[in-house]
Amino acid sequence: MSDILAQPIKVHDGAVVTIGDVANVKQTFKDRDSIARLSGEPSIGLEISKRSGENIIDTIQSVREKVFQQSQQWPNEIKVTFSQDRSVHIHRMLKDLQNNVISAILLVMIIIVGALGWRSGLLVGIAIPGSFLLGILVLATLGFSINIVVLFSLILSVGMLVDGAIVVTEFADRQMTNGLAKEDAYRVAANRMAGPIIASTATTLAAFMPLIFWPGMVGEFMKFLPITLIAILTASLLMALVFIPTLGSKIGKPNTLIAVLGATATDSLPGSIGRSDRFTGFYLQILELALKSPAKIILLALFTLVAVQYTYITKGNGVQFFPDIEPDTAKIYIHARGNLSTEEKAALVYHIEREVLKIDEFKSIYTFVGKLQGGGQNIPKDVIGTIQLEFKDWAKRRPAEVILAEIKSKASKYAGILVTFVELQKGPPTGKPIKLLIKSNNVADLNNATETIRNHLDRIEGLVNIDDDRDLPGIEWQLKVDRAEAAKFEVDVALIGNYVQLITKGLKVTDYRTTDSDEEIDVVIRYPRNHRKLNQYERIQIKTKKGLIPIDNFITWSPKSKVGVIKRVQSIKTKTITADVAPGILADSKAQELKAWLKASGLPDSVKIQFKGEDAEQKQARGFLIKAFTVAIFIMGIILVTQFNSFYSAFLILSAVIMSTAGVFLGLLFTGEPFGIVMSGVGVIALAGIVVNNNIVLIDTFDYLKHTSKSVQDAILLAGAQRLRPVLLTTITTVLGLLPMVFQTNIDFVTREITIGAPSTQWWVSLSTTIVFGLSFATVLTLLVTPCALMLRSNLKDWYVVQFLKIKKQPK
Repeated sequence: MSDILAQPIKVHDGAVVTIGDVANVKQTFKDRDSIARLSGEPSIGLEISKRSGENIIDTIQSVREKVFQQSQQWPNEIKVTFSQDRSVHIHRMLKDLQNNVISAILLVMIIIVGALGWRSGLLVGIAIPGSFLLGILVLATLGFSINIVVLFSLILSVGMLVDGAIVVTEFADRQMTNGLAKEDAYRVAANRMAGPIIASTATTLAAFMPLIFWPGMVGEFMKFLPITLIAILTASLLMALVFIPTLGSKIGKPNTLIAVLGATATDSLPGSIGRSDRFTGFYLQILELALKSPAKIILLALFTLVAVQYTYITKGNGVQFFPDIEPDTAKIYIHARGNLSTEEKAALVYHIEREVLKIDEFKSIYTFVGKLQGGGQNIPKDVIGTIQLEFKDWAKRRPAEVILAEIKSKASKYAGILVTFVELQKGPPTGKPIKLLIKSNNVADLNNATETIRNHLDRIEGLVNIDDDRDLPGIEWQLKVDRAEAAKFEVDVALIGNYVQLITKGLKVTDYRTTDSDEEIDVVIRYPRNHRKLNQYERIQIKTKKGLIPIDNFITWSPKSKVGVIKRVQSIKTKTITADVAPGILADSKAQELKAWLKASGLPDSVKIQFKGEDAEQKQARGFLIKAFTVAIFIMGIILVTQFNSFYSAFLILSAVIMSTAGVFLGLLFTGEPFGIVMSGVGVIALAGIVVNNNIVLIDTFDYLKHTSKSVQDAILLAGAQRLRPVLLTTITTVLGLLPMVFQTNIDFVTREITIGAPSTQWWVSLSTTIVFGLSFATVLTLLVTPCALMLRSNLKDWYVVQFLKIKKQPK
């Protein structure tokens, strides 16, 4: 510092003028352009993000270890706080899903053991850990780690992976009951049921296979579901046809509980229907009545399908892109306009901070004032500060929407301040639900259209946090250099600019490194603070060869409108308007309402409107899922035709997939859930693979029995009796495995607590509801409508034969 003070700047008549004679020199900080506070106290904030592809839990643990090592050398007055630690929320979510996996396994095992007995039930139950182990080994080989989608895939697969094991064990059970030795019974069961089990597993895999190629961010998020299910279901096929028969041949035993859900094939013959009061006898009585009028039953099913879909269209809760999840964190944007200093911005932000601090429902409150970095987000231009909120555990506070509504109500009393909220997006990032790009190369039309659309959005109920990227009103001082005048005095334009900086941010002349710093420090020349004013320009004099000349001899300065940012998309000038939807409002309904208004708005032809954000992602997801469903049906059709060598059987099985959608919409009507493009769409595709399984086994059994039965009706009744128990078991196991998700129930087996509505379960409500209700409805179709369709085909064949014989007997 002393070296700088002693630096000579002028010598006259032996006198030396140093910097210390004309200036104050001090080491200080740069002008403060940001302020950070944690829970109302001054702080220094480090916002840390992980690299793409890195494990977030490992990353945060490494950060904690580094901070702990460094903090050992810090004074006791300095405290370190970790805010918005995502690893905590991830651990809690994984724990909840692990509890749901255990719940699903227990429920499935209770049903299996109750229906098949301890020995057969445990034999089937071995398929669950065996398939999980083999499937997870495959995932580990592919380099995938356990995440929330993988864990839900395990829950979804619990009821599905035992299907093959149930069919084999149940068939072997019947054979042993009829006197066959256990070794022979399981060998016959594995050989006899290999065809339908392989076909049913292949059709299920065919349903999930197209989902692997889902493009975009949503596809990256959901790809773990099909990959996990394909790995586990393939492993379950190996368990059902290799491991279960091998173990069964050693420890198998005739089931003494075979009468729980039905009787043996011999007892279930049509002649004994009237003598049986068991569940199988009751079912056969209903089926026999249905077979007398198969066409009426099929027409009734078709009518139900149309009626349910019509009811949902008119009375349903609409469509949503991705389920709403209770957030763990939220961010408050504080908007204000004007040429404000950092301190003035802070004073406004502190008003809102004080209101937030009065609410005791947050773990941490992090306030930041100053220039904001986007971090991939489009931050409005008039935002002067943010407050990041980390909520307490969801069970110990009110819903986030209620808390944020209270903050907004309290903030409304402060004039000149507007607050908006951004909740942390869970799942694939899509931005705000409503996002419009207004494009035109005609600047006047572009600005007018943007203003018209923005004003209309402000009037639409249900839209909140509306923002656009139009330039904010403001002025800036423009200095214009008279280059000719400057040339007369041999004054460089850059020199004029340097003089101007003396009363603004300062003129950097050099830099140096002190003994106590590892970084270079700028040496800046500035006017004293009380002279940094606009009128000071009139007093600045520039040294020229002709003496000191006032700077305003070379420049003129005047206020001008502040120049904004010109944004182009594909070379076309573009403005953007974004909006959130209020809680309980579906973005799709508002997007459709806005599209209808735009068609009738009469905007100039030079203006083009393009929807982006969630609406664009929703269109892409809908288009892909329709294609994936079509491809899945086509592949399943090929497999079924190959298996049965019959187009009618293949058509009959695939028609059950379409009919099962009636159950999907009934479930959505019953629970009040909207149809989720992502979750319900995936559920319908998954349902397609599950529904065909029971139909395959039933029709395969019918094809086997019709060669030995007296009539087609006898074969249908006998096939229904034999397949009733495995059909019900496979349905009940899948449904029970997902029921905790449908009712958002979480059972903690360590603390013995039961919670309802946990955020971890909100992800999968739509998908689980789709499968549970769709599969339940499809089971009725399998047990009643499919036999009626088989009977109708036989009746039509008989009718054609009679008509053909009548024509043949007619005299020529």
